[in-house]
Amino acid sequence: MLIEQKQYLDRELSWLSFNQRVLQEAQDKNVPLLERLRFLGIYSSNIDEFYRVRVASVRRVAFLSQLKQKEAAKELFVAIQDKVKQLQDEFDHTYQELLAQLSENNIDLINEKQLNEFHQQWLTKYFQDQLSSHIHPLMITDKINLIEQIKNDCTYLMVEIRKVDQPSHFALVEVPSEVPRFIELPAPDKIVQKNIILIDNIIRHCLPQIFNVFYDFDSIRTYSIKLTRDAEFEVHGEINQSLFESVSSGLRTRLNAEPVRLVYDRKMPESMLEVLKKGLKIKSNKRLNEGDRYLSFKDFLQFPSIGASTLEYEKLPALNHDAFNGHSNLTAAIKEQDILLYYPYHKFNYFTEWLRQSAFDPQVTQIEICLYRVAKRSAVIAALIEAVKNGKKVHVNIELQARFDEEANIQWAEKLSNAGVEVSYGINNLKVHAKLCVITRKEDKKLARYAHIGSGNFNEKNATIYTDFSLFTCAPEITKEAAQVFKFIKHPYLQFEFKHLIVSPSNSRHKLTELIDKEIDFAEKGFPSEITLKLNNLVDDIFIQKLYQANNAGVKVTLIIRGICALATGIKGQSENISAISIVDRYLEHARVYIFSNGGEQRVYISSADWMTRNIERRIEVGCPIYCPKVQKSIVDIINIQLSDNCKARILDAEQANKYLTCENEAPFRSQMVIYDYLKGEYQQSDTSPESIKGCL
Repeated sequence: MLIEQKQYLDRELSWLSFNQRVLQEAQDKNVPLLERLRFLGIYSSNIDEFYRVRVASVRRVAFLSQLKQKEAAKELFVAIQDKVKQLQDEFDHTYQELLAQLSENNIDLINEKQLNEFHQQWLTKYFQDQLSSHIHPLMITDKINLIEQIKNDCTYLMVEIRKVDQPSHFALVEVPSEVPRFIELPAPDKIVQKNIILIDNIIRHCLPQIFNVFYDFDSIRTYSIKLTRDAEFEVHGEINQSLFESVSSGLRTRLNAEPVRLVYDRKMPESMLEVLKKGLKIKSNKRLNEGDRYLSFKDFLQFPSIGASTLEYEKLPALNHDAFNGHSNLTAAIKEQDILLYYPYHKFNYFTEWLRQSAFDPQVTQIEICLYRVAKRSAVIAALIEAVKNGKKVHVNIELQARFDEEANIQWAEKLSNAGVEVSYGINNLKVHAKLCVITRKEDKKLARYAHIGSGNFNEKNATIYTDFSLFTCAPEITKEAAQVFKFIKHPYLQFEFKHLIVSPSNSRHKLTELIDKEIDFAEKGFPSEITLKLNNLVDDIFIQKLYQANNAGVKVTLIIRGICALATGIKGQSENISAISIVDRYLEHARVYIFSNGGEQRVYISSADWMTRNIERRIEVGCPIYCPKVQKSIVDIINIQLSDNCKARILDAEQANKYLTCENEAPFRSQMVIYDYLKGEYQQSDTSPESIKGCL
């Protein structure tokens, strides 16, 4: 392949390469068995979202664009389908392997055909007592518009009710999502073997009692289906329609969006499939994906903790941070020094406790915060409402366009507004993605600000799964500009100058380009120069070209990219000085860090922004310089630990083969576990500089 053809790797295929790394975790025999099953759930959930968002977008281009774009999109669609098919074959093989290993560990996942008489009777009663009220069959007739009735990404059982010499009746039974997905069947005393059954199979077992109340039949056949819709929806900005109303309208549009993919049990008879295709107005088989008997593998994220403790990861208790010790309140600790938390290693409740204390702190006058995704039972929301009750001024910007959280955020917005919180909804066509909170206090008759700037959402649940940095600071140069971000959200038509913060869309493109150019200048003058980036996604064409320019000037570029990497590494004359790895492990890598050597006076930033065009130009994002030497050292140490990973790091290259980064004659070095020891103060760092991994790539 020519260098010109490798300047940018396709983002969709790169994303599939990321999900292959997730699948590798399910295939890794060093990962505990139940965790491997849950990685299958993560993989499946990712694929569902991929079709709803990315594949839907490719299809729109294929249908609506000019001829050249149309043909390219069609070719890409075929390449995506081929890659998904390859991964699905690996997935199916892995699943069967894991079922066998479950059985070896005295856990059997059984279906309705494997039930003994005792379990048949027990499940019949369980269905009557626990499930029957959740079952609402939809009879398929010419009067029913299936496109409007079938929910997105929900599993249905397609049922054929058969009577000899009479036309069949067809129905869809939604598998309810509000009940447990896995049921452990009772076993006699002293029986070691445990039997687990999926709710789908309980419903299959009880289908006769569902339909015999109205139908006379000789037999019933049933097969699983799942429909994926286009997740995009238009948010119109008419003067007479608020953003709140627009998003609500858009959600209704999404509910009826065109089907992108119909997954069905490959054993389904052609006659039943034709009934579905007709009802869903699917004319092309390109939207059809064959699946197995069970389609909603994302449910395996909820696979129960069962069996020996060795079948799961050892629990790692969230750590305390020494900087908060010895202070009567958290604000006093922040006043003394900048404090860095790294979730999920550190406790997230330092942040929620800071909000809770601020809600009744007599010196606090105002709380401002940006919310993108919050937990279902949010201590953050509760503290903000309590602050209003205590007479504090509270301003919350809640992002109504946070994909798949729109409905929840509409409800939170209403609750906050009803409680007296000043609620804003950002700027039309400009998502507010910043992870920012500013608290203002009256101290010695003057106003003092305290800020939180981070890379992750204010979400208690996510903070136990996602790795994210959170900086607490009262440095005036930072807090003043953080407060300006909230003014910018309210008044986007005004001009604001940010000398310290990197704020999208105001100055991110300019500042980051300037930082790269400085490294290029150092390299051209013969000084050591280096750029290290940790991102979720690297897609922006302009920044990729700047990194290629830096490469050609002799700048060393080291990347840690969790997901999509459109930059092609290791190509002579283009990227031979650029190396990239991806780490997939028990925690989801989510932090964004930018490090520039800056002629020996290192500059370090944490940010909410990936290097994607949307994050640079179409979102409000905040990157923060780290001025505290102690905090800066912690971040650099953590990045260097990750660069030394030889257990969970994969090499990202133009071939996207996901080869593990291994170094001969080295002891296993699993960065996420080493970081835990480092933050506990039990790890003495050796040489973990980027240079130490060059021989492994």
